[in-house]
Amino acid sequence: MSGITVTPTQQEKSAARDLRRETKKEEEKVEAQKGSHLKKGAERVEERSRSSDGKSAGDKQDM
Repeated sequence: MSGITVTPTQQEKSAARDLRRETKKEEEKVEAQKGSHLKKGAERVEERSRSSDGKSAGDKQDM
């Protein structure tokens, strides 16, 4: 889109707020079951990368 911005409607804003709220609740539930926080950002990328095949994301890019 060239220079056109779309303002979210009140309904869209409310839906986004509800989604964030539900996501936070789910994350807190999982963290409570796990007994530790869920990794975020780069930590999560590295954790997921290693769990899939044991190699770090950086090692995969060097291939």
